[in-house]
Amino acid sequence: MQKSMKRYFPIFVLPTLIAFIIAFLYPFIMGIYLSFTEFTTVKDATWVGLSNYKKIFLDQNFINALVFTVKFTVVSVVTINVFGFLLAYILTRGIKGTNLFRTVFFMPNLIGGIVLGYVWQLLLNGILAGFGVTLSFDAKYGFMGLVLLMNWQLIGYMMIIYIAGLQNVPGELVEAAKIDGATKMQTLFRIYIPMVMPSITICLFLTLTNSFKLYDQNLALTAGGPGRQTAMLAMDIFTTFYGRVGWEGVGQAKAVVFFLMVAVISLTQLYLTRRKEVES
Repeated sequence: MQKSMKRYFPIFVLPTLIAFIIAFLYPFIMGIYLSFTEFTTVKDATWVGLSNYKKIFLDQNFINALVFTVKFTVVSVVTINVFGFLLAYILTRGIKGTNLFRTVFFMPNLIGGIVLGYVWQLLLNGILAGFGVTLSFDAKYGFMGLVLLMNWQLIGYMMIIYIAGLQNVPGELVEAAKIDGATKMQTLFRIYIPMVMPSITICLFLTLTNSFKLYDQNLALTAGGPGRQTAMLAMDIFTTFYGRVGWEGVGQAKAVVFFLMVAVISLTQLYLTRRKEVES
């Protein structure tokens, strides 16, 4: 049976492999090549070497977007995971209506990002109007709005993952801790958190990558205003590529730098948190 499966394995894999090459691998390699060229279409690309990459770090809009994105990501990753874990911890304590609460908290994740952004724009601008300002009045309002939106959308999703991890914590460990006189806080930090490190690894990875790649909510909520002060990296790349004539190559170079940055940060996070899993 195993030999028969191995014999026909290439036949079954071939369609998926072809689709992967056409839809992902070829465009990815082509994108890297185009980042070293000046072009308006793929056929008229002219090699310019590292010129596009030099322009990136001389572009103040890119630097502003990078700083804003890093700040947003740090705040979002911390708040989403802290509140997601706390909700999961509370909802695994056997309180009434647990299933209803889980469903309600998870529902925001089902709403599309662009729709969610416009809904929150109306809501937050309605509240801020009472103070004579809007989300685009100052970058700090846009920043807080984006953080609130991101938290509201993702906390419930992370909560579900943390609940799965908490439910797999052996009851004997918790009972043993109680017998030894451990307080609830000691049990939380010495038993529960080390035992749910696999869930923490997944949640950190998801919140980290989603925060860095945020575009549709950014577009709907602030559109980068005021003066592109709340434009994140994905929006800056899009604006450069489609909004500046002759800068298509620079936009492509920004996309390559963006990919490398997210990949390095994500892989580093996975490496560090997986080491904690092994230790625990």
